[in-house]
Amino acid sequence: MAWSCSSLFVCSILLLLCAPFAVSGTSLEPQKKRSGEEISFIANWRRSVADSTNVTIPTNSSYILAEQRTYRRDPLDGYKKYTGGWNISNQDYWASVGFTAAPLFAIALAWFIIFGLTLILICICRCCFPHRSYSYSRVAYALSLILLVLFTISAIVGSIVLYTGQGKFHSSTTNTLDYVVGQSNYTVDNLRNFSSSLAAAKRIGIVQSFLPQNVLTEIDSAQTKLNSSANDLASRTQSNSDKIQKVLSAVRLALIIVAAVMLLLAFIGFLLSVFGLQFLVSVLVVIGWILVTGTFILCGVFLLLHNVVSDTCVAMEEWVAHPTEHTALDDILPCVDAQAANDSLYKGRDVTFQLVNLVNKAITNVTNGNFPPQAGPVYYNQSGPLMPTLCNPYGADLQNRSCGSGEVNFDNATQVWKQFECQTKIVSGSEICSTRGRVTPAIYSQLLAALNVSSGIYQYGPFLYQLEDCTFVRDTFTSISSSNCPGLERYSKWVYVGLVLVSTAVMASLVFWVVYARERRHRAYSKGVREDF
Repeated sequence: MAWSCSSLFVCSILLLLCAPFAVSGTSLEPQKKRSGEEISFIANWRRSVADSTNVTIPTNSSYILAEQRTYRRDPLDGYKKYTGGWNISNQDYWASVGFTAAPLFAIALAWFIIFGLTLILICICRCCFPHRSYSYSRVAYALSLILLVLFTISAIVGSIVLYTGQGKFHSSTTNTLDYVVGQSNYTVDNLRNFSSSLAAAKRIGIVQSFLPQNVLTEIDSAQTKLNSSANDLASRTQSNSDKIQKVLSAVRLALIIVAAVMLLLAFIGFLLSVFGLQFLVSVLVVIGWILVTGTFILCGVFLLLHNVVSDTCVAMEEWVAHPTEHTALDDILPCVDAQAANDSLYKGRDVTFQLVNLVNKAITNVTNGNFPPQAGPVYYNQSGPLMPTLCNPYGADLQNRSCGSGEVNFDNATQVWKQFECQTKIVSGSEICSTRGRVTPAIYSQLLAALNVSSGIYQYGPFLYQLEDCTFVRDTFTSISSSNCPGLERYSKWVYVGLVLVSTAVMASLVFWVVYARERRHRAYSKGVREDF
């Protein structure tokens, strides 16, 4: 059903865009079988989409999304190349995309172990061999100072890139989330408005004629599903949006802290080394050793995130270009289903057809009749030219039909029918026309009420159809791919590059803090020895 599929809409997009942060799902209602004529309604849509996108539809039953981009080594499959394409429900996909960050995780591990062992060896040497030579090299001293300055500047630049990148990345992800939530709210509003239109249809009565009981029963059933799905969609959207927003805010705060701490660490370490505060430099080296390890791990995480975002953007773009293919996205967005799409339109079309029929029966059998005063309720002294009937947009088979000659449509019926309204007077408690006309103000109001409700339901039909055949989702993906994906990919890369730059710069700075502090101490000792002589 449209309302069943729509409840999955936003959660699915949130999952696609923020796959590491959110998970969602849903279930579909049982689908009723339709006639071949009804199914042909969707077949026409499939042909039109294929024609409009100039896509040649192959006969295979599955299409691999982002196949070239996701062609990576899979550690779960003997390090063979992964060929399954974008598929967030496949553990091999996550293993292959995670493997792209393996070098950074390996660097973090190697740095933690090797530099940690080096620090331990230095401590052992100082404790066990307190008397050591103080050889001094001017080249080593000058070179260590120059490199220390360069790496400190690099750390400052990396921190600036990281801070700028995280701000733009947060803005880009927030804008994307706001857009998706806005699309969800639009969907919820339309579902609720459609439900309200159906509810109004139950109250429609024209000259004591009402909709058949079976139609009223179907409306009650549809209303229940619509309201339930709209409420569920609103609740899911708000819940997922809040969770993702909290994660994004936490990530932003963490990146700001990392940028500030690494910048402060590089600057303070440089000053302490220059002023020769050996003990404080040693303490800062230990702190920096741990921070650099954590920053390299964070580099790997953001590289993974960058690749997932890029994969998802490519997958969305390819899914839009192949509307009738079976893909991994179908597990999340089960689209292009003829039976489900017809179910979503059937009730709306049926109610519209019945309402227009109710209006036309009232016009044909009552307002256009010439009755004697003894005719009872159907007589109110109507006279003059006959009123035109309302064009029914659907035939008895609920397929589209063209308006006949002399019929009015939803757009001009109000103005045309107004010309047939008469002035009235009360005679024996009944409203009777005192001038020429075919409808009393009361009957005219009843006709307008039926017209507005049937027109409203008719206008919401295409929206429900777009939900079912995923045109609405496809349009949303197209907008995200063109407007949001470039920023998401660009700024996630900025964050990754900033983290790599600041991690590498601080890592090298740690080494040259120790080297420069040692050369400075040896230089001071050599000067003192020469002065003694």
